[in-house]
Amino acid sequence: MKHDYTSVKNIYIICGKTDMRKGIDGLATLIQDSFELDPYGDSIFLFSGWSKDRYKCLYFDGDGFAMLYK
Repeated sequence: MKHDYTSVKNIYIICGKTDMRKGIDGLATLIQDSFELDPYGDSIFLFSGWSKDRYKCLYFDGDGFAMLYK
């Protein structure tokens, strides 16, 4: 999968420590409930774990969610 993310409208860095066991559904629910943002919009959401060496990126490309994990 190759996608150009340079044209994304918003990039949100979620401050704090996120449970990295959460999947797409859990992170999308966190975005909606805690931050009152639309996870289906043209936005990238970045999450960090407890140890600061793990990151997750959540993006909706119109066809479905893409979750990148480092």
